[in-house]
Amino acid sequence: MLFLILGILFLSFLLQFILVAGFVRRLKLWNQPLLKDVDCPEAVVVLCLRGGDPFLSKCIGGLLTQDYPNYEVLFMVDHREDPAMSILKKVFAESKFDRYRIEVLDSPLTTCSLKCSSLVQAVEGLPLSIEIMALLDADTVPHTTWLRELATALEPSHVGASTGNRWYIPTLCNHGSMIRYVWNAAAIVQMYWYEIAWGGTLAIKIDSLKKAGILDRWRTAYGEDTMIRNELSGIGQKVVFVPSLMMINREECSAASFQTWVRRQLLSARLYHPFWFLVVAHGLSSVALVIWVLLSSLLLLIRGAPWSSGSLLLALFVYQICLTAMLPWIENAVCDIAKARGEDVSWPRRPNWLLANGYAWLTQWTYSYALTYCLFMRGFTWRGIDYEVRGPWSIKMLGYRPYKSKSRSPDESLHSI
Repeated sequence: MLFLILGILFLSFLLQFILVAGFVRRLKLWNQPLLKDVDCPEAVVVLCLRGGDPFLSKCIGGLLTQDYPNYEVLFMVDHREDPAMSILKKVFAESKFDRYRIEVLDSPLTTCSLKCSSLVQAVEGLPLSIEIMALLDADTVPHTTWLRELATALEPSHVGASTGNRWYIPTLCNHGSMIRYVWNAAAIVQMYWYEIAWGGTLAIKIDSLKKAGILDRWRTAYGEDTMIRNELSGIGQKVVFVPSLMMINREECSAASFQTWVRRQLLSARLYHPFWFLVVAHGLSSVALVIWVLLSSLLLLIRGAPWSSGSLLLALFVYQICLTAMLPWIENAVCDIAKARGEDVSWPRRPNWLLANGYAWLTQWTYSYALTYCLFMRGFTWRGIDYEVRGPWSIKMLGYRPYKSKSRSPDESLHSI
């Protein structure tokens, strides 16, 4: 039994090492030639807004300074009295940028999420000259060549969509933010290998969107991004990951808000991704392996084999340390990309090595709980709106109400909403 468990621990680490190594290698190849002005297709950037996110002003500012010859920005605001509206007015009062439109969501569909409803309205109102549509979230702060990088990746005919991903460098480093940081580091490796698109930085060809029937899918969907891989594959196209679009996120979150947030991330994979069973298998097996080792170690101790028991515990400790050691390996590759853009990638309050390993252990168990909970989810709440989940294409909004801002303490000013 001792050698069997040691062998499984080694194989488990080896598999994860290979996946991380492949992802890091892809990140190292981030610097690619970009489209020239004459080759850039006409584009629209759509930002759906509900609530005043902590970094919304910086997000808008980045959109207004894109090094792209022919684009406009469409702000889809949830309600005319939404807190985001005052932020928009303030930014544009100080800007000369005029290639933008602000639309209010007219009649929210009850058969999908508010974000999908906003995207349907946005696409239906686009001029015929628009060739690509880029999406981002309000917590994404785009750099100058953000849109050009997305458009460049879309140039091959077999590519229908291009996407980036996020990397968290929290400002205050509270418990929830650190758990999300560790979880995300593991999640983006899976997203890369499973070709899962990220709506925080995503572009899609309008022609591909229409041919694949994605617009009709959005009318009855929970999320806009995870489904895209499957829908595009139906017309012989794919989603490509753009390593130069690893976006730094400095928002904070509490431990409680992490749970609700990560459940929504997992629900999207459960509903729309064909490799969901692998996500479940990986998440639950990692915890099951730890439990198995601990129980086996206890059993060996009871049977009078303290050396074997101690060897198992030592092997488990080394296994966990080795897994955690891959985290800075990924981070260094991501930070090299961000530093080349001139971004600050320093940690204001980086935890010490021992605490970081403790968060890795805690994340493993927290994620396992969220994953188990997600298997039985039949509803969720997203920015104050309750939804019922009957199936991938059967989502029901249980009532609409405008977003209401909550008073925040100074320490909560950077928290996700």
